[in-house]
Amino acid sequence: MPSGGTARPITRWGEPVMHRKLRPVTEYDADLETLVADMFATMYAADGAGLAANQIGVDLQVFVFDCTDGDNKRVAGVVCNPELTLPSTGDRNLDDSEEGCLSLPGAYTWCARPDWARVDGTDHTGAPVTYIGEGGTLARCLQHETDHLMGTVFGDRVPARARKKLYKQAEAIADDYPGDWPAVARITSAHDL
Repeated sequence: MPSGGTARPITRWGEPVMHRKLRPVTEYDADLETLVADMFATMYAADGAGLAANQIGVDLQVFVFDCTDGDNKRVAGVVCNPELTLPSTGDRNLDDSEEGCLSLPGAYTWCARPDWARVDGTDHTGAPVTYIGEGGTLARCLQHETDHLMGTVFGDRVPARARKKLYKQAEAIADDYPGDWPAVARITSAHDL
């Protein structure tokens, strides 16, 4: 994985780049490697499990992740131009866990998703990659990040009442997450000012 990146400010829900299908990656070059390094740095600075390019304002189909699968094994990777495969309706087991998003920081609600997911794509060098999440955070993360690249935020997948609650939670703590967070530290108390 590329390292040495710089944490960038995270783009929030409501910005146009968060709500449209992104452009496919067609060039696997130094610019893409820098972008991926910055995405990892941003994800780690924000203490996240995954991050899509539009979450730092970039219109490209690429996401990074670092989380655990159903066996609590840590899995990290880069996926460009993902193709998501989910079980057929009759074979699905739903995991109705809490979900959050770095683009709506500090807000969480229950979101049912299949507990199995497969993503096929390429990494930042153009090499083919496949990741399979069987339970744990990985299955949810692969779906959440692929959704981002297609212009869907997880709030689009929950009932209107839960979505209103998400926005209310985020609004109540918005001052803790300045506009350039996590490129600058989160404010957690008056002592931090």
